[in-house]
Amino acid sequence: QVQLVESGGGVVQAGDSLRLSCAASGRTFSSYGMGWFRQAPGKEREFVAAISSSGSRTAYADSVKGRFTISRENAKNTVYLQMNSLKPEDTAVYYCARKKGIYSVYSNQPEAYDYWGQGTQVTVSS
Repeated sequence: QVQLVESGGGVVQAGDSLRLSCAASGRTFSSYGMGWFRQAPGKEREFVAAISSSGSRTAYADSVKGRFTISRENAKNTVYLQMNSLKPEDTAVYYCARKKGIYSVYSNQPEAYDYWGQGTQVTVSS
């Protein structure tokens, strides 16, 4: 069983930065792609960013491109989401997730991910 635990959320003002972390259990972390999703109240869960198992490839939603950066440290079983120039519309619960399939191609679809963390709240005030 894989466990994912997010941390780093909080309440910030527009323009501020936050770094989210997601710590994973298990010994096969480096074999799987990882993703970040978010869900605002009354909205569907949406893709934010993804990273390949090695960290060499990344992908972003258009809404966060240029402001957010996904990275990972396989030695620490951790994936990060650096969020800069935060906007009120970034307010949501942020989830990390593990991509199905070893070394598989990235996906922006929640159905392509099999393990999820409990989420961390990010609130951006104007």
